[in-house]
Amino acid sequence: MSTLDWIVLFGTLAFIVGFGVWKTRGSKNLESYLKGDNQAQWWGIGLSIMATQASAITFLSTPGQAYNDGMGFIQFYFGLPIAMIILSVTFIPMYYKLKVYTAYEFLESRFDLKTRTLASLLFLVQRGLAAGITIYAPAIILSTLLGWNLTLTNILIGSLVIVYTVSGGTKAVTQTQKQQMAVMMGGMVIAGVMVISMLPQNIGFFDALHVAGKMGKLNMVNFDFDLKDKYNIWSGMTASLFLFMSYFGTDQSQVQRYLSGRSVAESRLGLIMNGLMKVPMQFVILFIGVMVFVFYQFTQPPIFFNKVEKEKLEQTAYAEAMNNIQLRYNEVFEEKKTALTNLVEAVEAGDEALVEQSTQSALELDGKSKELREQVKALVRQSNPDAETNDKDYIFMTFVMDHLPIGLVGLLFAVMFSAAMSSTASELNALASTTTVDLYKRSLNKNGDATHYLQSSRWFTLLWGILAISFATYASLFENLIQAVNILGSLFYGSILGIFVVAFYFKRIKGHAVFIAAMMAEACVLYIYYLNFTDTAPEWLEMGYLWYNVVGCVLVIGFGYMLQPLFRNQGKAA
Repeated sequence: MSTLDWIVLFGTLAFIVGFGVWKTRGSKNLESYLKGDNQAQWWGIGLSIMATQASAITFLSTPGQAYNDGMGFIQFYFGLPIAMIILSVTFIPMYYKLKVYTAYEFLESRFDLKTRTLASLLFLVQRGLAAGITIYAPAIILSTLLGWNLTLTNILIGSLVIVYTVSGGTKAVTQTQKQQMAVMMGGMVIAGVMVISMLPQNIGFFDALHVAGKMGKLNMVNFDFDLKDKYNIWSGMTASLFLFMSYFGTDQSQVQRYLSGRSVAESRLGLIMNGLMKVPMQFVILFIGVMVFVFYQFTQPPIFFNKVEKEKLEQTAYAEAMNNIQLRYNEVFEEKKTALTNLVEAVEAGDEALVEQSTQSALELDGKSKELREQVKALVRQSNPDAETNDKDYIFMTFVMDHLPIGLVGLLFAVMFSAAMSSTASELNALASTTTVDLYKRSLNKNGDATHYLQSSRWFTLLWGILAISFATYASLFENLIQAVNILGSLFYGSILGIFVVAFYFKRIKGHAVFIAAMMAEACVLYIYYLNFTDTAPEWLEMGYLWYNVVGCVLVIGFGYMLQPLFRNQGKAA
């Protein structure tokens, strides 16, 4: 990167951290530190909720997802607006009525202490691991692209977050996320405008849409019902609905965002804003990925987007084989470029026969390009069995580094770092809140004063930050980063949501029954995941990870009903 890019990158990060520390200095009690004195306005809550969910993984992985598979991933978010309405009507009023610091305090008033503790522990395990991935995911990409040491990159991202999160708590997270969202969406919109403007002169915007459509990248809705298919209209409207209800209704990293609101109405408006804005936001990010795909149909892309691994391969005995594949890849690219140029001309001329012929030719050549890319990946694996051959997550930032002008490169890297910081800050803040309120203050040290618990929250924030950095240092790259986080959430969210659904809607089920039911349901979900992960699941148990949210929730309810007769004499609390 140029000197200007480095100035833009570090200047942006320094401003965000400094602003967060300065704006929120001087928290004097737990109310201020964990709930921001309930001063957040609805639009600030909405931005904070969106920034918490929009991690660096969103901006790194989503464009690559669209580049490879098209716009179908947008279906994942179709259940989000419905989930926001349900939570606004049911969960938010109850949380405000009880004046809770965490979502799990409600469970003790409804069930008992052990159920509250179980739900908080499930959250701590899931979110503690996710915090590590939130740091690691951008770190491994950014360290590769910038030539930095991976461990030092993990430490840099984690340390920047720790500084202002320990200092200002919830208020610092909310304040900084406003700036981070501005940087993130501003940078992505500029990148989108740039990629469209960089298309060849004979390829206009509508021509690009025709190319993307004919190449199968604008396939936004799939009505085929298939449990094994991760993204279709059915999983988006049902399985994702369960995931979002659990994430936004029971995950403290999100609940804490709207518990800081001035009133029930402000919190509701913040959630609804997220429901209305999130789908268009994801659409824009996916669409940018599709436009990057179109750009690379007329400007030759790398045969392998992870340049570091490609350069290592070129220094081995496989270099000649690699060069031969590269030559064939170059030929196929030129043939495909010609076919797509003919396609655009045929569309403009209204020649349907030539449109069909050119489309078929371009698709066949695209298939050959993919085969050649797979051959290179095979060589990388042969050369280094430990090398990561999935290069989806490198696609967008490779485009940024290779083709965007000076200054914008630094801005887009600032987008990635800002996104990593915003999500990680919310996670550390929530982990500290849950540890302090649901475990330490409730069960381990009940007699501390306000100052003691405030300092404990700061120390727990620091501790979770160190643990997240440590986990990030020893993590490994998944098939796709954005899927990794959603898989991890889906393994736990269903059971947690099941506990809350029982709490709200199934009054006959009490604490003993729901506690055992939740543990049984979680064991079943983990076992189903194991069978699918090892490809040993019977056909009727084969399913995409989003359905784990439904399975976990339904099993908690079902097991709870079956177990409750065994505890007929149990009161409200156990």
